Amino acid sequence: MSAKEYSTVLRVGMVDDHRSPVWGIERILEDVPDLQLSTSATTVGALLDQTRNLDVVLLDLRLGDGTTPMENVSRLAEHQIGTVVYTSGEHPDLLRSAARAGTLGVVLKSASEQEIVDAIRAAGHGEEVLTTEWAAAIDGDPNLAAVNLSPQLQRVLTLYASGGTSASVGAELGVAPDTVNEYLKRIRQKYADAGRPTRTKLDLFKRAVEDGWLPMPQRSVSDDGYQP
Repeated sequence: MSAKEYSTVLRVGMVDDHRSPVWGIERILEDVPDLQLSTSATTVGALLDQTRNLDVVLLDLRLGDGTTPMENVSRLAEHQIGTVVYTSGEHPDLLRSAARAGTLGVVLKSASEQEIVDAIRAAGHGEEVLTTEWAAAIDGDPNLAAVNLSPQLQRVLTLYASGGTSASVGAELGVAPDTVNEYLKRIRQKYADAGRPTRTKLDLFKRAVEDGWLPMPQRSVSDDGYQP
């Protein structure tokens, strides 16, 4: 889907305690009609004091107020605001902290303008920003507790997390939709017990990628540069 096909303008916030990255994002977004940099601040608290009417926030990993990425991502999530970590990428431990807190992804400050725009747009629409940096942060996490799923539960997870419904998954496996829902309850409980909650379908997709049940998707570039 191209930018011009979106009927709404995404409200973007930015948290960075250095002005130059903010100026850079202002310049990048000034000619992008469906993305608007609504506000910026040096801390998440200051940003939320200004407005909570945001779709996505670009979040720097290291802030001068001493807050952690996990604290900041979690605090924004409480207000239904998604985050994309915007970083130079030299702190893998902080990236892992943000990944565990549920950030939608990571984009490097050295990325191309189009990559940055695509990442903001995808996250603003609730999509994962699946980059090499995000995958590396997950793969290198020594605290990522493994979840053992039976072959049947693996199949349910992969089908459902790939976009299926309880009805379509049931038809594929030859079971009733209510049985699929019961399987999903078991899957969610197993991840909750491992400290890796799956409150949404997007969470299930993320867990499936983390554990290798689903491959890291390849995002193809369309004519206008947007990667659906």
